[in-house]
Amino acid sequence: MRLLYTEKQNQFRAEVREWLAANLPGQPLASFDTPEGFEQHRAWERKLSEKGFSAVTWPKDLGGRGCDLIEWLIFEEEYWAAGSPLRVNQNGVFLLAPTLMEYGTPEQKARFLPRMATAEDIWAQGWSEPGAGSDMAAIRSRAQRDNGHYVVNGQKVWSTRAVWADWIFGLFRTDPNSQRHHGLTFLLMPLKTPGITIRPIKQLNGLPGFAEIFFDDVKVPVENRIGEEGQGWSIAMATAGFERGLMLRSPARFQQTARQLVELYRRHREEADADPGIRDAVIKSWMDAEAYALATYRTACRLAKGGHIGAEASTNKIFWSELDLLMHETAMRILGARGELMPDAADGGDIGAWLDGFLFSLAGPIYAGTNEIQRNIIAERMLGLPRA
Repeated sequence: MRLLYTEKQNQFRAEVREWLAANLPGQPLASFDTPEGFEQHRAWERKLSEKGFSAVTWPKDLGGRGCDLIEWLIFEEEYWAAGSPLRVNQNGVFLLAPTLMEYGTPEQKARFLPRMATAEDIWAQGWSEPGAGSDMAAIRSRAQRDNGHYVVNGQKVWSTRAVWADWIFGLFRTDPNSQRHHGLTFLLMPLKTPGITIRPIKQLNGLPGFAEIFFDDVKVPVENRIGEEGQGWSIAMATAGFERGLMLRSPARFQQTARQLVELYRRHREEADADPGIRDAVIKSWMDAEAYALATYRTACRLAKGGHIGAEASTNKIFWSELDLLMHETAMRILGARGELMPDAADGGDIGAWLDGFLFSLAGPIYAGTNEIQRNIIAERMLGLPRA
């Protein structure tokens, strides 16, 4: 298949490529799981926003560029090909923002989205709890209505970016007598609100990419509620669809990794070919990354014609998470023992980036809903199979 672009799309691609070449940081940014790196990435997001590139599909009056999904895919291809920094505010820009676009009031959109685009507010997500991991319907954190406020008590865990973020969005149980997916409400709150305690959780690399959050009589204004009270489950499912579907993991991310894997194989071909399975895995990685890109273009065109993403978001999530794991496992097989070198090792070179990517890819089949849960969704909602 050959993709053909309009003149307008080609001009947009050239503009993005030229801007990135002129504005990319001269040196790689520190990890955004460090205080220094977090602020470096915030500054980069702010620079992107000056051109409308931090949220290209948003309306211009809310801080975006007004692009369609095809132009977003073009932007992502150029962004990843240029080696641009990871996005520290992805929870906000790619997850909460589409939710606000669909369910937020005009006042909430005007209040939250422009500050999100400029990274003045960076967002963490508050889904999982100690007794509610992939099963969000088991949420027990409570939010009791008290006149113009909710009083929140409970605990969230595995909250991405929460250590240095400014705000959190999440689900809380507002009906104490409800069960499962009933009686849940979608709330937003500043992480500096009195009564909130944040405890960092170290990742495998020793950096605090996650946190557990404790809520003790935290007051949240009612105007920080998205949608109606008790409507939180359906809103959260829309957010999860954005996470599993198009926006959070663009195909360009995996195409770039596939290209890097091919180059890694070529540099180490002599020793890599001692295991014939490695060559097959490299070829499969490249083919799957291209297939995912083409499938995403097809979905984007369908959405542009009024279609929607439903349970098929679960197939996307399984595909890209397992593809990411395959590519990084293959890189580790090529590198052998050298693949264990940390990024700051004296003889590490660019090898450490593969180790970081490998460690992160291990989480892919878990976050955004475990792949086992996604297979249940596919079986029940797409194939019509009975519950086991």
